Amino acid sequence: MNGNYLIQALLSTTLSFLVLLLLTRSLGKKQMSQLTFFNYITGITIGSIAANIVTLEGEDFVQTISSLIWWCLLTYVVDVLVIKFPKARVFLDGEPSIVIKKGELQHKTLKKLRLDMDNLLTLMREKDVFSIMDIDYAIVEPNGELTILKKPDKQALIKKDIDIIPEPQLYMPTQIIISGFIVRKNMKELNLSYDWLYEQLHNHGIDKVEDVFYAELQPDGSLFVDIKN
Repeated sequence: MNGNYLIQALLSTTLSFLVLLLLTRSLGKKQMSQLTFFNYITGITIGSIAANIVTLEGEDFVQTISSLIWWCLLTYVVDVLVIKFPKARVFLDGEPSIVIKKGELQHKTLKKLRLDMDNLLTLMREKDVFSIMDIDYAIVEPNGELTILKKPDKQALIKKDIDIIPEPQLYMPTQIIISGFIVRKNMKELNLSYDWLYEQLHNHGIDKVEDVFYAELQPDGSLFVDIKN
């Protein structure tokens, strides 16, 4: 009896794992990033249902699996509606709310969001801003995060401000070798030849790819190489 129960538990757990894997992949990266409160609640619900499935058997197991699939299907339908209909997006996901406008607190918006000053100051400090006097605009996003636009005299200098023309970047920093294996997909996407790679390694005094722990293509086209110990 215990053996049969163990086998059934392993099978149900494996099936639950595969179903959950397929469903989360089908929901896309938006769900995994939990961009909104709805995404957050959906993620918790899916995890809770999946956790309960492992201990179920027979008809209860099939019913709960069906409920999980149906819940994910409803989530997918909502995401489609949000993309196609802007009004549905506002209703389901909410919209950004300006809490500081031209340096002035928007008291009505803060009251509507039920956001007190302690919470607002906490959100500001998370963005490395410690004074309202430094802020031109502050917006509470639908996911609850705070976006801040500092006043012009409080913004960090950029190269354009001091008439420095930055050199154009040829590439985005990209992994080329990881733990002795060439990332062939990246090589292909960047149109890099293996002759070029071996020449770069030779310039670093390396004869075999297997000796490289990590290699990264730099914006200027050079190769950063870290050798295995």
